[in-house]
Amino acid sequence: MSPLSRLPRHAILPLILLTASLGLAASGLAQPSATSPSTPVVGSGNTVTADPPLPRPRTTPCTVQLFANFQFADFSPKPFTYTPPAACPGPWAKVILSADFSITAGRQFDRTAEIALGHTNLYFGTTAEPSGTVARNWHVERDLTDYSPLFATGQTGEVNLGNLVNSTFTGILSGSAVLQFYPVAKHEPAPRTADTVISLSTGTGGTATLANTSSVLAPTLSLPTNVEAAYLDVIPQSQSGDEFWYTCVLDDVAGELASCGGTAFREVEVTVDGQPAGVAPVYPWIFTGGIDPLLWRPIPGVQTLNFQPYRVDLTPFAGVLANGQPHQVGVRIYNANNFFVVAASLLLYQDHGASHVTGAVTRNTLSAAPSPVVEENLTTAPDGTITGTVTTTSKRQLTISGYVNTSHGKVETTVAQSLDFTNRQDFTVSATRFTQNITQGTKIDSGTETRQGGSVALAGKHLSYPLTLDIDFVANADGSGAQTTTYDQKFDSQEARVGKGIPFVGTVTNHAASVDTLLFDASGSVTGFANRKSSQDYFSLATDSGCYSRSITAQDGLLATVTDGKGCLSH
Repeated sequence: MSPLSRLPRHAILPLILLTASLGLAASGLAQPSATSPSTPVVGSGNTVTADPPLPRPRTTPCTVQLFANFQFADFSPKPFTYTPPAACPGPWAKVILSADFSITAGRQFDRTAEIALGHTNLYFGTTAEPSGTVARNWHVERDLTDYSPLFATGQTGEVNLGNLVNSTFTGILSGSAVLQFYPVAKHEPAPRTADTVISLSTGTGGTATLANTSSVLAPTLSLPTNVEAAYLDVIPQSQSGDEFWYTCVLDDVAGELASCGGTAFREVEVTVDGQPAGVAPVYPWIFTGGIDPLLWRPIPGVQTLNFQPYRVDLTPFAGVLANGQPHQVGVRIYNANNFFVVAASLLLYQDHGASHVTGAVTRNTLSAAPSPVVEENLTTAPDGTITGTVTTTSKRQLTISGYVNTSHGKVETTVAQSLDFTNRQDFTVSATRFTQNITQGTKIDSGTETRQGGSVALAGKHLSYPLTLDIDFVANADGSGAQTTTYDQKFDSQEARVGKGIPFVGTVTNHAASVDTLLFDASGSVTGFANRKSSQDYFSLATDSGCYSRSITAQDGLLATVTDGKGCLSH
């Protein structure tokens, strides 16, 4: 029995963090400070985040322009041509996508943006909404080093950023993007990257639409016969009826609670040849037009402009994927209720010393579907007022093991994971008041053990996605009203690796909060706002990039304060 399977729940990550910390102390590794972004302008209403730029190597990059000053005023994807950097032929120490977007002042919806190269998604996010007097611009980055084989050959790409521009919706979006290729420094090894990258979707932007639970993205693939490790990067974006999935309830009470149906639980299910192979949580991203657009001016929600992929470890299936037969790697969204847009990229690491490997899956406890539980505790008063709670929970645990016989010996991999989800909604629904207070939490603990001969490598990750969203609308006797919305959301990550290469420990906390009261007249038109403020705190600490901390606050739609480094003082 694997040591991972004997550990009590939530014990895997603390053990690895402790071991990695001890390894770091013994190695004497330097911890350089992370690069700080340029200081935002206090008093500005422009879009701003506390997110750091990605750490860069000290070498000088070669920059390849993907597209420049593209305008997006319709729903036609915009093609571009990519040519590899002749002066930096690779391998690369790091490959970074750097993109800048802007929108003119006026009226416009938030829009979805996708950049793809050869149908593989490079970037997935949404845009900032403008105001009538404030144009906005913002910057996004993504580390694509693991996707290095994609950039070895010239090919076409496209930007998919559909936007309606007419006499009513006047905001025009523009964008530019480059790839930065950082050479490997002398006397330093190149990082191990994927040998093959395959997009599961051949659709526009490297994405596919999944309308409901039975919708599956599962192409048939011809794969290399020497796969020794495999991962799937997944980005599930909720759209249309699923956009506010965390506010949904069971269909039988959706009407009386003025909410969406389908329950408040969504989950990504990953399969190999139709068999359960992995699970990915769905992050509750809130776009800049969501709930109350003023909540996100000037500070948007967590990751709203730049979705981060979730990586599913499929390495226990490597021996199966390498058997020379066609295989289907599939993705579906449990409880999708029209609809999700999904980017999914398969990363394969191959045995450079053999053209064929063998192997098998030896254990798989993952069930085909989760079993969420919904509890309703609602009462209706004689005057018709509804009060009470709707609570949705889901708990999952899995262990998947497999082995592959490689040119450097037999490698055994065990992936153990637990996922806990809870969503509690408190309602008051009457003729003059609507209150919906949501407290949601998603926790994921993952541990991977890799055994080869007498050596053992351990990797662990803990993720937490807490969300608090309170909505309170009060109608006055004269027909006017006010809606107060309070938002608080985090992305917390702790990660560690020991036993192979340089030990790594890293933590990230991204916390955003906002409150606003919208005022309405009797016709439903917005007449103003009150008590409007927002903030974001970003902290990261890692063995390879040091410490970064930035806190920003805004008042009445204008940036009020910027504080750098405070979170690093105690580390």
